[in-house]
Amino acid sequence: MKLVLAPMEGLVDDIMRDILTRVGGIDLCVTEFVRVTHHLHSARTFHRLAPELLAGAQTRAGTPVRVQLLGSDPDSLAQNAQRAAELGAPGVDLNFGCPAPTVNRHRGGAILLTEPDVLFQIVSAVRAAVPANIPVTAKMRLGYEDKTLALTCARAIADAGADELTVHGRTKLEGYRPPAHWDWIARIREAVAIPVTANGEVWTLEDYRQIRRDSGCDTVMIGRGLVACPDLAWRIKQTGGEGEMPPMPWEEMMPWVRDFYQQCMERGGVSRYPASRLKQWLGQLKRTWPEAGEWFDRVRREENPLTIAGWLGIDPH
Repeated sequence: MKLVLAPMEGLVDDIMRDILTRVGGIDLCVTEFVRVTHHLHSARTFHRLAPELLAGAQTRAGTPVRVQLLGSDPDSLAQNAQRAAELGAPGVDLNFGCPAPTVNRHRGGAILLTEPDVLFQIVSAVRAAVPANIPVTAKMRLGYEDKTLALTCARAIADAGADELTVHGRTKLEGYRPPAHWDWIARIREAVAIPVTANGEVWTLEDYRQIRRDSGCDTVMIGRGLVACPDLAWRIKQTGGEGEMPPMPWEEMMPWVRDFYQQCMERGGVSRYPASRLKQWLGQLKRTWPEAGEWFDRVRREENPLTIAGWLGIDPH
């Protein structure tokens, strides 16, 4: 019953990881991707995207944080993976699943699922560059345009030496449209000899039970479902994944919203950053709580972070 917080570019940053892991139930986090082209990133770049590296590579709750890399050049990825390990990353994850068009146009993410040989070369190079005690993992989708190469890609990743594989149960073209094909995750799990983590379209306790049944996986990665309902992982652990347990009341959620906004203000000051991040999160939270929708409607046209801080009862000084 291991639960992993998914890496989501522009959404699950270190502030969100801090909040969600302190709510509880999450066993492991993976960072937003570090984009690798043809140069070795500085420690500063890694610390900007994964500041947890400066605190034992874990969140304040003590949850380990692995670093994710995205790119297509095996040698450059290997060098950056080695640097991440030197900086204290407890694991290096490789992104073969990002569906963003800009990323794919620059030969990163899901587009590499059309080139199983390149997947093998990347994983082999990274595995050789990283100390044996540090896991090298990968995340993939079921394919780019279709699922024709799903098993071939998974085998390439496993045969190259990956320690674990996370599978998002949709192709790139399917994006985030329901359903996720959890039965295909089961096919991949049966085709490789390494542990497989199931991912995609888990919003509720019932979704969690169903993805476990359909995929056969013991470990589940959740992204948008945890952002929209931060206590979902905690409730899964409390119930053992069985039965029902409602989300926390909105009154208990509000302190976490205030904490989140306070951290955003500390980072962004009186820029547009705190307000835009809060609106982004409230837009997700309203899926679970009607009150979040009411707050979203209240703040969506307000750009002054100090005004919003006053509404939330936060002293910006």
